[in-house]
Amino acid sequence: MQTDILEFLRGEGISERLLGEIEHFRSFYKISDEMKSRIPDPQYRYYGTEIWEQAIATLLAGENLLLDGPKATGKNVLAEGLSAAFGRPEWDISLYINTDSASLIGTDTFENGAVRLRKGPIYRCAEEGGFAILDEINMAKNESLAVLHAVLDFRRVIDVPGYDRITLAEACRFIGTMNYGYAGTREVNEALASRFMVIHMPVISIDNLQKLIRAKYPQIREEYAKQFAELFDEIRKKCEGGEISTKALDLRGLLAAILMMYRGLPAMQSLQLGMVNKCFDDYERQLVQDIVSVRIPGDLGRDRIFSD
Repeated sequence: MQTDILEFLRGEGISERLLGEIEHFRSFYKISDEMKSRIPDPQYRYYGTEIWEQAIATLLAGENLLLDGPKATGKNVLAEGLSAAFGRPEWDISLYINTDSASLIGTDTFENGAVRLRKGPIYRCAEEGGFAILDEINMAKNESLAVLHAVLDFRRVIDVPGYDRITLAEACRFIGTMNYGYAGTREVNEALASRFMVIHMPVISIDNLQKLIRAKYPQIREEYAKQFAELFDEIRKKCEGGEISTKALDLRGLLAAILMMYRGLPAMQSLQLGMVNKCFDDYERQLVQDIVSVRIPGDLGRDRIFSD
């Protein structure tokens, strides 16, 4: 799949110069056989030529990348796609409230009669020249940020108390994601922001969402790929207008619902499970149900949605 993603990028119109630089990067920075299983095999593709080119150029320049955007803009999909395109092992690190320096760098453990360091994900990524995906970086507490500041700037080192000073491998990159508005998030300070190149992720267009749906489910009829994409876009507009919360705006839920349709569950029931029932307030759930009902016939089933 790692070779396929370069063909996908070529088909999306990504600059041949950038693609050539990626191929050089992959051939120059080798990885061990043990690490090959960590190279992601993306289940979904990110669609958006300009964003791809900005992200690729950032990583080729040796910079770290921060992806900022609202829900369902494809931040993690793009981050995983970048790891696959560059052929690098990936570490996914969730910076929730309980993440501390020990969980990032490592902790002491007793092994074979001696105290040894059990290496954490930042340490392993630094050693192997991997890509670290720092998920919801604006939820990180100060102790975690203290670790990140040193590895993200020009020093590119990790000081492990009682152990060695580790210099990051040249191929190592950090990709942060963040979403304002979730409980527990906070403003990113200037010191952290200055260590990243920042991309504000745009909402996915109807055309690109149709591409994503058809790529994931090639058997779907074009009219229904368009209908589901327009349904998702309509829910997004209701969220942006403040009429409903973003709970139902779940792209993973939509794609999972389409899979359930393919397995034989009626479209309405599938969308209830994947999107409508994400709203736990009765009034809001009914509003989303009404949006779905206007577009999706109650008797719509597999035979009409898919061509096989």
